[in-house]
Amino acid sequence: MGFALEQPLHVVAFACSASGISKQLEYIMREKLAKCAFQLFSSHGFKNVNLDMVCSKAGVTKGSLYWHYKSKRELVLAACSHYYERWHRDVEKARQLRTTPIDQLGEVIRTSTKSCLFDKKSRLFSAELFVLALHDDKVRRGWCVFSESVRDVYVSLIDAVVEEGNYEISTPKQNADWLLSAMEGIKQRAIFEPEICDPAHLESNV
Repeated sequence: MGFALEQPLHVVAFACSASGISKQLEYIMREKLAKCAFQLFSSHGFKNVNLDMVCSKAGVTKGSLYWHYKSKRELVLAACSHYYERWHRDVEKARQLRTTPIDQLGEVIRTSTKSCLFDKKSRLFSAELFVLALHDDKVRRGWCVFSESVRDVYVSLIDAVVEEGNYEISTPKQNADWLLSAMEGIKQRAIFEPEICDPAHLESNV
């Protein structure tokens, strides 16, 4: 017989509820660890962060960390996912601040520029991510998926601007690629010329 037929309904309901709460708590803890790992990686670099540092920042034991992530590499991948998901949340919030397509596009560009270029920690995290991707296929594939999703966001915004009728843009995808390539180029230059992404110049550049 199945579990539901052998147990009183209130016991089944409690077990299901407890299972749901357990899964939710596990998700919250995984997200917390990924966020703490991202903060440490973006401040100190991948090589200079160990699991003890992540445990200390998150306030958990190493056993608890290993329950959620079996290795530092898994934690790196989780930190990458945190970075990608945060970008999407931020740009969606930015888009909702405006009503017209052209204003939405401008707001998303400003938000992305602030977070990807003028936020030093995020900029350094993605720069280190490129280096890691040279030798880790899973990291590289993850970045490619994220990059495609970012381009899709910009293409959809550019399409909306064109549909509004005020601008003629024949190649939205190419324009989105140029925009993203320019931002990545600035990011790489900032490794050697950090002053070009000095937050003090943020308002005059964005």
